[in-house]
Amino acid sequence: MNILAIGPHPDDIEFGCGGTLFKYSRAGHNLNMLILTSGGVGGDVRVRTKEQEEVAKYLGVKKLFWGDFRDTELSDNKELISKIEDVVSKVNPDIVFLNYSHDTHQDHRAAASAGISATRYIKEVLFFEVPTSQNFEPDIFVDIGDVLQDKIKLLEFHASQLDRTRVENLTIIESATSCATFRGYQGRVKYAEGFKALRILREI
Repeated sequence: MNILAIGPHPDDIEFGCGGTLFKYSRAGHNLNMLILTSGGVGGDVRVRTKEQEEVAKYLGVKKLFWGDFRDTELSDNKELISKIEDVVSKVNPDIVFLNYSHDTHQDHRAAASAGISATRYIKEVLFFEVPTSQNFEPDIFVDIGDVLQDKIKLLEFHASQLDRTRVENLTIIESATSCATFRGYQGRVKYAEGFKALRILREI
């Protein structure tokens, strides 16, 4: 399958669906990433770009796309929708992963809204969660117990962001592990990632 994961910033995808993507990669599917901004407000653009490239290499990503939009200035408009549509056209994905639309970060809200429009003809579109997601209630769970350490490795590549949780004495690794534990509890496994379906079309 061709899989496309879309993130507003470097590290959003890894937090939300890094374990699931690693399992797809290990199974031989084609992974693609679209990062809409370089995360310049959250750190040095050159550093964050390099970190994302290292993630893509470790994951075995077929193509890493950049949106080249400015961090904190994403807007749900024709330009953003067209950019996502262009990548969707190139990848021809069977599955698209998007960040959830209910979020306290304006970039995340814009990315999700534009993504919904741009993926309207894709048969399977799943929302993932990040620390700023609000009212996220997953209805799909993926057991990531066997790849949790790989998910952690993906996040460790984002070394410039490890302590930028804005919670005292909490790293992004601890946050992701806690989330995986909670979603695992809900999914009746030890560690899981949770997803909410925008659309799943099954052909029987």
